[in-house]
Amino acid sequence: MSAPSLAEPLLGKVALVTGATRGLGRAIAQGLAEAGASVAVSSRKADACEQVAREIADSTGARTLALPLHVGQWDAIGPAVAIIEQELGPLGILVNNAGIAPLGPSLEEQSEALFDKTLEVNLKGPFRLMAVAGSRMAAHGRGSIVNISSIGAVRPSAAEATYSAAKAGLNALTQAFAQEYAPAVRVNCVMPGAFATDMAEGWDEEFVGKVVGGLPADRLGRPEELVGMVVHLASDASSYTTGAIIPVDGGRLAVY
Repeated sequence: MSAPSLAEPLLGKVALVTGATRGLGRAIAQGLAEAGASVAVSSRKADACEQVAREIADSTGARTLALPLHVGQWDAIGPAVAIIEQELGPLGILVNNAGIAPLGPSLEEQSEALFDKTLEVNLKGPFRLMAVAGSRMAAHGRGSIVNISSIGAVRPSAAEATYSAAKAGLNALTQAFAQEYAPAVRVNCVMPGAFATDMAEGWDEEFVGKVVGGLPADRLGRPEELVGMVVHLASDASSYTTGAIIPVDGGRLAVY
């Protein structure tokens, strides 16, 4: 196997990206493949996984695997990781990107089912994935886990209270797991701000103006501007970085 190059810093590594068929997850999966990794493309919908896995393989030449998975289903995590290792090889990179941010009519009227679903996908699933994948990575002697949180974890709004609480929990898990599987496995977290993804296409001009109005960057982020950070954290270039929680937010958290 060739040594990783600057152009392909992840050559020979196997990655799992959850929520990989749209938005930031889709861009991250593409970026990891372009950096040389074999990529398991995961989301709940099998047809979407197959389409995106095929598109990434065709455009990059990387090995890919379509892996339908509901991250909130605890008992599905172990078998899913086993399939990846059987088909692609030892898992070396996990990107916990899958997430949902449903809004209730008010905090008082939010249903228990909605509360539980939000924590299930945003917190419980990443916990189990880190536990299972991290233990395997530690057994293999190395690995990198990158969690995708949100600046809502530290700047919550009332409307997204449950989502923000789950992401704050993910930040805490990042630092806990950075200790659990050290030194073989590094665990870091990226907190995105507002990005121009398919989700943002539904935002009207007035809302976008409010979002970017106070940003030092004065615009929405481009997906590739998050991808570079994820690739860096997944690669050996960040070998002394673990337990870090890094905002990529156009300066939002710098504003008082």
